[in-house]
Amino acid sequence: MRIIVVIVVLSLAFSSCQENAVSKINPSKQTKVHLDQVDRPTDVQMDFDATEWDFGEIIQGDVVAHAFEFTNSGTDPLIISDAKGSCGCTVPEWPKVPIASGEKATINVKFDSKGKKGKQNKRVTLITNMVPSQKVLIVKGQVNLKED
Repeated sequence: MRIIVVIVVLSLAFSSCQENAVSKINPSKQTKVHLDQVDRPTDVQMDFDATEWDFGEIIQGDVVAHAFEFTNSGTDPLIISDAKGSCGCTVPEWPKVPIASGEKATINVKFDSKGKKGKQNKRVTLITNMVPSQKVLIVKGQVNLKED
């Protein structure tokens, strides 16, 4: 009996899906899109001197900082809309204004080793108008405990 009920339910489901989707489109409700309303691909490229920084060995509690230098080697202005560290100990500062083609700029990153110990490998993710939109910077090193 269950098999018959399952077969009936499945056949109803399949038969209801066979309607032509085109017949459901109402032409009076369609929106026209002009080419000038469509985003065009941008030519933006961040060329970094280095995307990874090894701060070496530090003592727990030390704060270290680094400036990641880059150039917009594309033809369009570069916009960095956000930058986030992988944890609260890694704090980036970035230009809030567009970076013109050929212009150099920096992403300043501070790493606070308070409460950290051992090998550290932190990421800073930049959200930009490039394709793909994310660029990742790496901050790494060794945090040693204070010797008493």
